[in-house]
Amino acid sequence: MKNKTGTLAKLALLAATLIWGSSFIIVEDVTDTLPTNALLALRFITATILLSVIFFPRLKKLNKAYIWRGALLGVLLFLAYMTQTLGISSPENTPGKNAFLTAVYCVMVPFMAWGFSKKRPDRYNVISAFICIIGIGLVSLNADFTMGMGDILTLIGGVFYALHIIAVSRFSNERDPLVLTIIQFASSGICALILSLTTELPRLTTVTPNKELILGVAYLAVFCTAVALTLQNFGQKYTDPSTASIILSLESVFGVGFSVLLGRETLSAKMCFGFALIFIAVIISETKLAFIFKKK
Repeated sequence: MKNKTGTLAKLALLAATLIWGSSFIIVEDVTDTLPTNALLALRFITATILLSVIFFPRLKKLNKAYIWRGALLGVLLFLAYMTQTLGISSPENTPGKNAFLTAVYCVMVPFMAWGFSKKRPDRYNVISAFICIIGIGLVSLNADFTMGMGDILTLIGGVFYALHIIAVSRFSNERDPLVLTIIQFASSGICALILSLTTELPRLTTVTPNKELILGVAYLAVFCTAVALTLQNFGQKYTDPSTASIILSLESVFGVGFSVLLGRETLSAKMCFGFALIFIAVIISETKLAFIFKKK
C-alpha cells in the first residue's frame, strides 16, 4: 500500500510539473490580449474561490496570524508572478527562456536565506551558483553582452520567488498549508486587481472576450493554480525531498519542450547548452546529488 501511495505521489508531482510547464505558452498567448495584472487578478481570485469552496471546513482555522502571514506571502507571490508574466510578454523573450530563467530561484534561495537563518551555503550551493551564472549568460546575453528587458524581468521574478519560498519556510510552521495558500491567493488577487484598475483600464476597455481567451484564463486559474497546487501538496507529502526536487525541476524542461513542439522557438546550440547548465545547477542545488550517493 505504501509503495502504491509513493507511486501515486510521484505521478501527482509529475502531473503538476507538466501542467506548469504548459502554462508558459498559455500565459504568452493570453497576455497578447489581456493586460498582465488583469490576468493575474482573474487567475488568483478564481483559484481563491475554487479552493475556498473545496476546502471550506479548513477555513475554520482562520485567525489573525493566518491573515497577516498569508497577506505578506501573497504580496511576494504577486510580485513574482507579475515580473515573470511581464518578462514572458516581452517581444524578445520566449516561453522556453522564461521557464529556465525562472528556475534559477532554486539556486538563489540558499544565498538569500543566509541573511535570515545564518546558515552558510554549502559547496553544492556554490558550485550550482557558478554553473547557473554561466548558463544564464549563454541563454540571455546578446552578441554585445547585453540582456533584454524580458530576461531581466524574468530574473527579478526569480528573486521574488526565492523570497517567497524563504518567507513560506518561516511562516508555515504548525499551520495548515492550504489555508495559508488560500489567503496568499486572495492577497495576490487583490494586489493584481488594484493595479489593474488603476493602470490598465484604457487597455481593458478594448478587450473583447473570445473563446480562446476565456479557455486560457480558465486553464491558468483552475489547472495551473488550484489543481497543480493540490497535486503538489499531495505529492510532496509522500515523496522524499530529493526525489520531489528532481521531479519539480522538470517544469523548465517541459516549458521548453512545449515551446519547441508548438513552433514558438528554435533552439541554438548555445541556448541548449545554457539550458542544460541551468538544469544541472538546479539539480545540484536542490538534491546535493543525494540520488547518486544513495546508490553508492
